Amino acid sequence: MPSYKIHINGKNHDVVTDADTPLLWVLRDELNMPGTKYGCGMAMCGACTVHLGGKAVRSCSIPVSAVGENDVTTIEGLSEHGDHPLQKIWIEQDVAQCGYCQAGQIMNAAALLMQNPNPDDAAIDTAMKGNICRCGTYVRIKQAIKLAAKA
Repeated sequence: MPSYKIHINGKNHDVVTDADTPLLWVLRDELNMPGTKYGCGMAMCGACTVHLGGKAVRSCSIPVSAVGENDVTTIEGLSEHGDHPLQKIWIEQDVAQCGYCQAGQIMNAAALLMQNPNPDDAAIDTAMKGNICRCGTYVRIKQAIKLAAKA
């Protein structure tokens, strides 16, 4: 079985696994980072969103062999103490209902704010359309992103 050196949340990890193992399962099963959730397994719901080289990607559809030298950031690595502006506002605004999709929502929103620090409604809608919230907290999610942009 091949070995991969991957840089996740500022740390190097050696992983021995099949080349086609999705990054999601490496994070959750091999490295005990359960914040990234499994949703659909087809890159359609966004629950597994992480940053790869600074861009939001669906980790269920990225094989570990495709990570290469790109940095990976998970919800656990977004901020050292869970105090990223999005994380703080998510709590202050009581955005989450069940919470299952929220790590993916936050990671996608963080990528948006890195690219566009002051997004309008259309930019938020476009960036977030691939993240499904089965509880329907979309209005609170959008409001939280707007507040984080001002923070």
